[in-house]
Amino acid sequence: MTDHTLPTARLGDGGPEVGVQGLGCMGMSFAYGPTDADASRATLERALELGVTLYDTADAYGAGENERFLSPFFKAHRDEVVIATKFALSIPPDDPTKRIIRNDEPYIRQAVEASLRRLDVDVIDLYYMHRRDPDVPIEETVAVMADLVREGKVKHLGLSEVTGDELRAAQGVHPIAAVQSEWSLFSRDIEAGVVPAARELGVALVPYSPLGRGFLTGSFADAEKDLTAGDFRRQQPRFTGDNAAANAALLAPVRTVAEAHGATLGQIALAWAQQRARVHGLPVIPIPGTRKPTRVEENTAATRIVLTEEELSLLEPIAGKVAGDRYADMSFTSAGRD
Repeated sequence: MTDHTLPTARLGDGGPEVGVQGLGCMGMSFAYGPTDADASRATLERALELGVTLYDTADAYGAGENERFLSPFFKAHRDEVVIATKFALSIPPDDPTKRIIRNDEPYIRQAVEASLRRLDVDVIDLYYMHRRDPDVPIEETVAVMADLVREGKVKHLGLSEVTGDELRAAQGVHPIAAVQSEWSLFSRDIEAGVVPAARELGVALVPYSPLGRGFLTGSFADAEKDLTAGDFRRQQPRFTGDNAAANAALLAPVRTVAEAHGATLGQIALAWAQQRARVHGLPVIPIPGTRKPTRVEENTAATRIVLTEEELSLLEPIAGKVAGDRYADMSFTSAGRD
């Protein structure tokens, strides 16, 4: 039985209709320390009951392990879910801070076949270019992706961490359903160019890390002190040392708004992200990640919180005060090329 509690939005002009909040699945098998497979499976099921239909993974998450983990759930609910996965980024297991990016045709074709096998599906609903290789013209990459659509291996195309100009160039080759980028109370660089381009072109925005990788929930204050050794947040400048202390202080207005609504800090951060749709006039489908059914209940409940203009104004200055970049190497982000 499915509780369709979420309203829906469409990914692009011709894309699928999905719940206005999706689920980021990376942490179920990668990046955030030890996992509980049973709890993660229960989270997937509870999310679907609550009306979450967009499930986000990538071949880079655990070198394909995340796709394999999700496969049984997808097969059991194939007609109810929209599967989003990605190519182009690999992370060497011996150096989690390093990124290898490829956008060339041989790699794309190899990657899509591997993802189809791991997911054990005939077609991927939404296939993203995970990161941009500036040495390969984006028109060439999207042309190959468009061939995958014509060949029936992919239904819709997405791009991650592209600039507004790159999105326009890509849209000239094939319709783009969604752009995925980090967007939260702490990360708003895409509002300068990417968001206006997406609105102009009819492309949906899919914010990843809308909870600031958990920092906006108050669940940790210093990654080096509070998180396990294998947690990749220990490599991110915002969450360690003096930066962490400065950024923790920025949560004060979030707490004020949360108290007014009887809500959690995370719910206010998500409500802010959900309201970007109204503020900017385009579909916005955040994909907060969690591995606990109770958290997905909390997260989806945030779609029912409406922040007042006064509350939005109170939260407005936060991003401009954040200390530290969102990655140690920003060269593979849209902000690094804008």
